[in-house]
Amino acid sequence: MGIFKKLGWFFKQEKKRYIAGILFLLVADIAGLVPPRVIGILADLMNDRKLSLNLLFTWVGLLLGAAIVQYISRYGWRNMIWGGAATLERELRSRLFGHFLKMDETFFQRHRTGDLMAHATNDLNAIQNVAGSGILTFFDSILTGGTTIIAMMIFVDWRLTLVALIPMPLLAVSARVLGSRLHRAFGESQAAFSRLNDKTQESVSGIKVIKTFGQADEDIDDFEKIVDRTIDINRKVYRIDSLFDPTTSLIIGLTYAITIIYGGWLVTTSTITLGQLISFVSYIGTLVWPMFAIGRLFNVIERGNASYDRVYELLGEKSLIKEKSNATDHLIAGDISYHVASFTYPDDEETSLRQIDFDLGAGKTLGLVGRVGAGKTTILKLLLREFDNYDGEIKIGVKNVKDYTLEGLLSSIGYVPQDNFLFSTTVRDNIRFASMDKDQDEVESAAKQSAIHEDIQGFSRQYDTLVGEKGVSLSGGQKQRLAISRALITLPEILILDDALSAVDAKTEAEILTNLKADRHQKTTIISSHRLSGVMNADEILVIDEGRIVERGTHEQLLTLNGWYAEMWRRQQLAAQLGVGGAEDGAE
Repeated sequence: MGIFKKLGWFFKQEKKRYIAGILFLLVADIAGLVPPRVIGILADLMNDRKLSLNLLFTWVGLLLGAAIVQYISRYGWRNMIWGGAATLERELRSRLFGHFLKMDETFFQRHRTGDLMAHATNDLNAIQNVAGSGILTFFDSILTGGTTIIAMMIFVDWRLTLVALIPMPLLAVSARVLGSRLHRAFGESQAAFSRLNDKTQESVSGIKVIKTFGQADEDIDDFEKIVDRTIDINRKVYRIDSLFDPTTSLIIGLTYAITIIYGGWLVTTSTITLGQLISFVSYIGTLVWPMFAIGRLFNVIERGNASYDRVYELLGEKSLIKEKSNATDHLIAGDISYHVASFTYPDDEETSLRQIDFDLGAGKTLGLVGRVGAGKTTILKLLLREFDNYDGEIKIGVKNVKDYTLEGLLSSIGYVPQDNFLFSTTVRDNIRFASMDKDQDEVESAAKQSAIHEDIQGFSRQYDTLVGEKGVSLSGGQKQRLAISRALITLPEILILDDALSAVDAKTEAEILTNLKADRHQKTTIISSHRLSGVMNADEILVIDEGRIVERGTHEQLLTLNGWYAEMWRRQQLAAQLGVGGAEDGAE
């Protein structure tokens, strides 16, 4: 019953609702005692030939009244208890979703998307069932069992009641033994479901890659192995769970046998009447539900207990990015002062950045270039506060970035990552995602800046065109330009393009950069690019290699150094003249 204790905070919060629900349950159970007693009385009246039409209508009216009371009471407890369960589900879903949004990148590296989805769906449903059917079953079995046993003692015979209940301790023993085994089995079952969810989500997301490389059959085989393993684990759960009902049926059978033998003897000795024995047998029928409910209760409790532990293990994780209590949340502006002596990713032994020092004046443009894995994106991640565990200091204006709230910092930065994510909505709503109150003129202005407006005009429904999941209906270049529009529409003080022009042609790239230079001449821009033409007009260009700045200067200064930058420039210029793609083998 530990899950009830774990959910104590919620039951305390909703105590009025649950108290009312339990009272409705009690009224319904008391009303349920009337029919067996009335049937016994009618049997005695008929046996004694004393049943008149008036008495018959009186007792039938009492049965009808009890049925009406039960109807109203059942509506009451369903409304209260199931309403409480829905409240718990809403609260936990909101809490878990909010937790996901607050967590840092490290959290999502540790947990796969499918696993997080399993926690947010299957596990939360199991916890909700505890607050709904769990509470109902627990109190209904106690109240029904308790009131029925009391009625058996009062209306029939206390000796017969005690003798008939002799098999009951066997039910408690079996429930305890099977319950502990169920808890372990349900934990394994929920973990298996997470693995299956992971595989399904990964395969659906990567379906194009799977088909392109002809791995459909292999992926199906892998999926079927996981399904088979999940089924085997669930079979173990079902085997244990299936033992409850036969055990309960055996105990009920013993109870009926004792009742017939001992109760029949009591009737023959005139200790009780035949009608009382009939009532007693009916009461035993009422006890069948509480007995079976114990098996159901342990099923719900153990599943919910395992799920609760899994969910709260997630909720207990803390983001490595912590905001200061006095952090400012106003929009930021000013020079960028970036001085990082070293940075190492969590759980990584190798240092990713060393001695990264630069100052970028407000309104200036910085270019970052270098080989794949050189550290360009890592530099940007620290500026965006995706990680705080570095040795050094990063300032925007006069304040350290750690002195701003995340909302204050990120609302001032327009970031376009390497991997562009578009939502399954219209082109318009994707562009104005960060500011849904923007009107059509502002949307079109941002689209024109990123050279996507003419493409949109050619779409079937123009700005009302649905882009599909992750922008599946768009080309790579169109996705990138839509993502740039989304960043530009917020008029950010700092714009970061992290290899965000890699999928557009040189002409479109030049058009976008020209638009940015004209429209953002007083605002800061950072461009990370493998195509050097994208940074050639920057006020300063940093060449990054193995987490260090190996070259720096303007485009002309770097050409005179005749180093990596100059060599890559010559390669890319030659490739452009030959009409082939840029020399991307040496750059990110």
